[in-house]
Amino acid sequence: MTPKYRLIFFDVDSTLVTIEGIDVLGGGNPEIARLTEAAMNGEVPLDQIYARRLEMIRPTREAVQDLSRRYLESIVEGAEETIRALKDAGCIVHLVTAGIAQAVESLAGRFGIAIHAVRLRFSPDGEYEDFDRGSVLTRRRGKEVVVRDIRARTKGNAAFVGDGVSDLEAKPAVDLFIGFGGVHTRPRVRENADVFVPGPRLDSVLPYLL
Repeated sequence: MTPKYRLIFFDVDSTLVTIEGIDVLGGGNPEIARLTEAAMNGEVPLDQIYARRLEMIRPTREAVQDLSRRYLESIVEGAEETIRALKDAGCIVHLVTAGIAQAVESLAGRFGIAIHAVRLRFSPDGEYEDFDRGSVLTRRRGKEVVVRDIRARTKGNAAFVGDGVSDLEAKPAVDLFIGFGGVHTRPRVRENADVFVPGPRLDSVLPYLL
């Protein structure tokens, strides 16, 4: 059976996993959580807060390694079945996130799929130095840019699954945008998605993709 969509993009935080990685690194700092929620709801552009949050946290290499393990412990129900079904159907799956590449790599390894994320730079002793300021994913409509670039090199219909407004910004670059509310329901995403799936399981998106 030929799938409806050959190229599938997933967000990571609050879509593939139940946590927001930057909030975990922030150790429950309410200001970090407030900034994250404001960005995910589209109240402030991501590029206005990206550097600010990291400067507030200054995550060490060890903290990022801990987050990598937390990601593997926080996979959304039905996510593994979803990725397996898509790969079995011949779909090409990508993770597209403004999250930290060194943490998300654990998920990419678990699922055997490609990731597009933001790398951090550490000093030799593991202290935070900076993030990849050249990454489009730290800026408004960055996910749209990444998706368009991949689509230019890969044939087939494309779909994006995500929970936040930064995901919704990729909608013009795909044929189907699925809003996922299994972790958080964000009004702008629910109202503007082509399809909104309330969850709680991620495999509830499969009928729209296959």
